[in-house]
Amino acid sequence: MVKIEIDRERCIGCGACVNVCPVSLYELVDEKSKVTGNVDTCILCRACETSCPVGCIKITE
Repeated sequence: MVKIEIDRERCIGCGACVNVCPVSLYELVDEKSKVTGNVDTCILCRACETSCPVGCIKITE
């Protein structure tokens, strides 16, 4: 099972994760990243992790 953690305190709301996620798991809510899609659709490409300029996204299996 995939677990996605976002440190919303560190998130700067740049939208990088929203733009790179191929399965559209993210949205900006109150100017911060939030997982709004079904986590089970994550393909573990880790594009969100690598694109985040402040490293606030962690994916674990």
